Amino acid sequence: MSALPDGDDFKVGRAITEEEWAELRRQSLYGLPPELAMLPVMDVLLPYQKQSIRTRLQYSVTFIEKSRRTGLTWAFALDAALVAGAEAKAGGMDVWYIGYNLEMAREFIDVVGMWAKLVAEVAIEAGEWVFDDYDPKTKETRQIKAFRIKFASGFEVVALPSSPRSLRGKAGYVIIDEAAFHDDLEELMKAAIALTIWGGMVVVISTHDGQANPFNRKIEDIRAGRLPYGLVRIDFDDALEGGLYQRICQRKGEEWSIEKEAEWRAGVIADYDEAADEELFCIPSEGSGSWILPGVISNCMRSEIPVVRWEMPTEFAARPEEQRRAAAMEFLERDVAPLLERLNPKLRTAFGMDFGRVADLSVFWPVQIEDTLFKQTPFILEMRNIPFDQQEQVVFWICKRLPRLVKGAMDAGGNGASLAEKTAQKFGMSRVEQIKFSIDWYRINMPPLKRTLEGVGMSLPRHADVQGDFSAIKLVDGVARLSTLRTNERGEGAVSAKKRKRHGDAAIAAVLAHYASDRPWQEFSYRRAETKQSKFDEARDSASLDDTADSRFGRQRLSRYRRSKGTF
Repeated sequence: MSALPDGDDFKVGRAITEEEWAELRRQSLYGLPPELAMLPVMDVLLPYQKQSIRTRLQYSVTFIEKSRRTGLTWAFALDAALVAGAEAKAGGMDVWYIGYNLEMAREFIDVVGMWAKLVAEVAIEAGEWVFDDYDPKTKETRQIKAFRIKFASGFEVVALPSSPRSLRGKAGYVIIDEAAFHDDLEELMKAAIALTIWGGMVVVISTHDGQANPFNRKIEDIRAGRLPYGLVRIDFDDALEGGLYQRICQRKGEEWSIEKEAEWRAGVIADYDEAADEELFCIPSEGSGSWILPGVISNCMRSEIPVVRWEMPTEFAARPEEQRRAAAMEFLERDVAPLLERLNPKLRTAFGMDFGRVADLSVFWPVQIEDTLFKQTPFILEMRNIPFDQQEQVVFWICKRLPRLVKGAMDAGGNGASLAEKTAQKFGMSRVEQIKFSIDWYRINMPPLKRTLEGVGMSLPRHADVQGDFSAIKLVDGVARLSTLRTNERGEGAVSAKKRKRHGDAAIAAVLAHYASDRPWQEFSYRRAETKQSKFDEARDSASLDDTADSRFGRQRLSRYRRSKGTF
């Protein structure tokens, strides 16, 4: 961790003067004069970006509702560099950036540093430091990491993760980014508004995250005239009209055309599917919105993690038991066994399972716990329309082959109670926990999952349905849990071509796996005395006694062993 030096050696460059600042405002707002820039930047900001900053100059508090990927944070990083780089008499002040996690803070400072070197000729570097955050309610002090850039003007840009108390006693210009996804926006706003008393200003930027979200309620109050704040709305089409796709083509070195832009627009909207209205067109969804930001989920996703699916037609449950068990064994040996062989035998393994029989999926989610405590997902297994007996067969078969299995957590609500109980009986009541979901369980165990994902401490499969399941987790009455809405399944690999519904199944399996991996555990091992019977038992276990009646491979192995030993 590096601390920024305070001496003159650090403040290389100069402050933006009052005359230069006036020139910036005069020239269509940030069409920067050549003497302040090292590149032709008359068009450095797109029209909607200029409109946002122009509105900020007219109000002490400004709210901006926007589409994703419009480059607004990039534009306000330039604004922050200019404000902090200006002399006090030119309106310079400290700038405080509040993102919802540490990575956002780091990225913002990096962009501010780029702009600072261009517009203020400042040779600077981003530094980080830790300050104490005292909570008067709990009377506890925790350390918070922050990032900052100091300017020759004497002001600085400071980027912090979300914490209302971090703004107490401060003065200057506050930028709250992706405000709808902060844990306590109301308290954060109270702290930020206090800065306006001494001439500061506040900008609140976000994509929507549900009608009941505090960000949307503020927007509604502004439109109703109940709050005297500035308001800017930038949806996906506004950004395209303002030249967003042309700028993308420019950066990629591609030629722009109306036809290419129309095709690109349609593709982006199709990617967002049912979430397009909220994510792209500033229309908040019903309910309280997704609890975990899609970008957080995307950062954790890995394309090499497979999603294995087993689905059978309804009449499968009426087939004779031998056929059902044989079909299950064929699936396991063909699709699952190769994945189990790739597991690291030295790592501890945990799993979570969300149960479903008719309307919902059953999802089995294993994780291997690395020495760094990173939770590595090797694969996930989804079962749709699979009879109870075959789900038990599959779970038992996999659990016996998971290396160093230390903990499991299974959905024990409704029809899942039977399978959870049988699994606990077979593999240990203390090793397999039977979870009956409740508001308190969600309240206690959802936040740790969110913290892990925000810190990229767990890998997830890169799959549209998995991402959709995580988006089904909403903040309802202050508790993160599944909404009542179901989403359409978009992935491949199913028997029927018709749309099937999902209800956050993979996300619940993930939180159960995360919960299991963090629980206290004990590991046992033993070695049997070598006897004729024990050798047979070993061969029987190798063939898997539970699978012997179903697997031709198991029957052949056991038969060969018996003949070779002349035992039976």
